[in-house]
Amino acid sequence: MKSIKSLEMQERAKKFIPGMSQLLSKRPDMFSLGVWPAYYSKAEGAKVWDLDGNVYIDMSIGGIGANVLGYADGDVNAAVMQAVGNGSSCSLNCPQEVELAEELCRLHPWAQMARFARSGGESMAIAVRIARTHTDRDVVVICGYHGWHDWYLAANVGTDNALGEHLLPGLSPAGVPRALKGTTFVFNYNDLASLEKVVKENKERIAAIVMEPVRNVQPMAGFLQGVRKLADEAKAVFIFDEISSGFRMNCGGAHLLYGVEPDIAVFSKALGNGYPVAAIIGRSSVMESAQKSFISSTMWTESIGPVAALAMIRKFEAKKVHEHLMKMGKLVQDGWQEIGLRHGLPVKVSGIYPLSHFVFDDLDHLVMKALFVQEMLTKGFLASNLFYPMYAHSRENVKTYLIAVDEVFGRIRLLQDNGKLRVSLKGEPAAEGFKRIT
Repeated sequence: MKSIKSLEMQERAKKFIPGMSQLLSKRPDMFSLGVWPAYYSKAEGAKVWDLDGNVYIDMSIGGIGANVLGYADGDVNAAVMQAVGNGSSCSLNCPQEVELAEELCRLHPWAQMARFARSGGESMAIAVRIARTHTDRDVVVICGYHGWHDWYLAANVGTDNALGEHLLPGLSPAGVPRALKGTTFVFNYNDLASLEKVVKENKERIAAIVMEPVRNVQPMAGFLQGVRKLADEAKAVFIFDEISSGFRMNCGGAHLLYGVEPDIAVFSKALGNGYPVAAIIGRSSVMESAQKSFISSTMWTESIGPVAALAMIRKFEAKKVHEHLMKMGKLVQDGWQEIGLRHGLPVKVSGIYPLSHFVFDDLDHLVMKALFVQEMLTKGFLASNLFYPMYAHSRENVKTYLIAVDEVFGRIRLLQDNGKLRVSLKGEPAAEGFKRIT
């Protein structure tokens, strides 16, 4: 399997693009630098072609969770191409944004209004701006990962990495104004006491409580309800970040499964099946506050994003895509568990089924992860310790993938027993967290 062109492109990227990639999660060092192909020439269904013409079944991150239907989905593409043919932007507004607002409010009856953007990070910044405007307060309390903007990274200003347990460790607040120290605090998932402490100390200052409804583990009984109650007591806006969890376990926000209604919910990733679109939906009493602040951008008014989202939602609902995602994710998680146990590998599996992941619970876990990536590539799979199922994944894909996992786990165990893990790497061990790339 040749990777000459792919590796050459990585060297060009290092020279001209700071950090090599626009997204940390797509950097090749997160998998295995020197092995991971990093660039694609074509993607269709569950298949990916790299720059050297190698073809893989993608059993990894599914476009970082954006391509929930699969790559180049025919129905979404057809709708987008029609929008392109009609002119995707002009001096007037596209009517599809009104249709999308109506559709999202239909799926979430507690919401009455929506605003739109084109990426997850900026949509969270919009939600927080609305909450701060609505309450005339500054402090935000968070649980989970919510993007790269100043308001979020402010939690790490003057602290010992307060965000370290929230998906990505080592996020530097470099470039974030030091004056934002004390404007963002954290609490832990399924730990209501940690939130109670923050609320007690900052009750009159809290503008919003922001969290993901679910990600790695299920909420304990009463936890989400307790957060809702504390938000009400503090007169704070309760925001669910559904950028990752939305349109996976059900058609809409995962919070609908838990019977807890926020004041605002934010969507992106799966919403456009890979086309840039994000939505901030909420109660009209809160959302109307957007008119008091300046929240505006030219590219939020083009039509491709809303058109793609409408097509995605219609197909997702008609095909009951969430049922397929749950089944595929469960098959893979069960497979990881069983195969790891059979080979005596310390494999820890977690995540909701549509956002599955495992870790090698070993001191050499980053070497083992890179070996897994390396060996799975030779078998025709883009694979990491993450699996984000798509509607395009078939049971046959999962079956052949798990056969390959069985063989690779067996090889990793053999190399571990013989002390040859590191010397068997063709590239570098996987990176962890946020670090400068050289």
